[in-house]
Amino acid sequence: MPQDSAPPLLRDAPPAPPTEPPAAPVGQDRRAAFDWIDVAQTERQRAGLVRTLRPRPARSLLLDLAGNDYLGLARHPEVTHGAAEAAHRWGAGATGSRLVTGSTELHAHLETELAGFCGFEAALVLSSGYAANLAAVTALTAPGTLVVSDAGNHASLIDGCRLSRARVAVAPHVDPEAVRTALTGHDGRALAVTDSVFSVDGDAAPLPELAAACRSRGAALLVDDAHGLGILGEGGRGALSAAGLAGDADVVATVTLSKSLGSQGGAVLGPARVIEHLVNTARSFIFDTGLAPAAVGGALAALRLLVREPDRAARTGQIARELHGRLTAAGLSAVRPDAAVISVRAPSPEAAVRWAADCRAAGLAVGCFRPPSVPDGISRLRLTARADLTQDQLDRAVGTILATAPAA
Repeated sequence: MPQDSAPPLLRDAPPAPPTEPPAAPVGQDRRAAFDWIDVAQTERQRAGLVRTLRPRPARSLLLDLAGNDYLGLARHPEVTHGAAEAAHRWGAGATGSRLVTGSTELHAHLETELAGFCGFEAALVLSSGYAANLAAVTALTAPGTLVVSDAGNHASLIDGCRLSRARVAVAPHVDPEAVRTALTGHDGRALAVTDSVFSVDGDAAPLPELAAACRSRGAALLVDDAHGLGILGEGGRGALSAAGLAGDADVVATVTLSKSLGSQGGAVLGPARVIEHLVNTARSFIFDTGLAPAAVGGALAALRLLVREPDRAARTGQIARELHGRLTAAGLSAVRPDAAVISVRAPSPEAAVRWAADCRAAGLAVGCFRPPSVPDGISRLRLTARADLTQDQLDRAVGTILATAPAA
């Protein structure tokens, strides 16, 4: 999610959390302790910002343009077989943290093959992409480190910055010169942090320019490639491979296994000494149960399938561009996709919610992004391309979106 902070400035470590309020006297109604939740919920309802969970059936009749299964692998027989076989062989859970009993031979195979595929020296698999970002940011910083974070970064990178106790400068969105300026004059460790492809609008970061800005000031570069892996680069090797930065000594990447690879989990990729450092210092790795074997097996099967079928990456990008072209030709306002995400603007939060609901009623699932999840206050439908969409499905999706679009 995007950065929810003020314009570019240096921030000290976050203040200590407030002290707990005193306990209610004996005999007092303790239910009042959470009355503030009712007030907050009422405010959300008035603003049209209430979110709800919708459990989906195992086999939905909806055409899915809301999920992140970019390559259409989550239900691929080889991937589900890989997950089931791993669970049968290694058990339903990892049984402990990776440093105790939670590492299997399967984890090691995935780390070796993932690092090799993406062009890095080593990799470390964690239980989620969120945990991977927390691990990378916090382990590579310390009090006194300067972190320069793009204003549109995902919530996990933002939380990593908050937990790092480093000094944080929030740079304007996709502005390498602002990053260079923020780094100027800092004496000591520094790290620039960015998504490769941003999750709201689907626009890409200028990675070569960011790397140049970092190198001019002796800073490292950390890139969350969650939305680039499987889509960008030769055969889907990711945004850093496409930019010629994969494997560089001052570059670290994080990825998810839950998008293009259709499974679950996350990983940090980088120089071997960086990965060894994370094994010894990253709290979201050390104190977390290892990724379940089924997720590891599914991700490994998906990665091997992508190696054999590299055209899936190009197909996803082609579908994203076609969706964008047809929707904008019909008069809708949409951001040109750099990967698989297409952002279509709505007149208001309420209009976005109604639009998404009308699409759903017509058999099409789309994402709906509203404040505070968007940095500019503009509500959107968020569509995702998939390599396995047919032309008939594309036609149906475009027709549904146009037929349900609110008046400008």
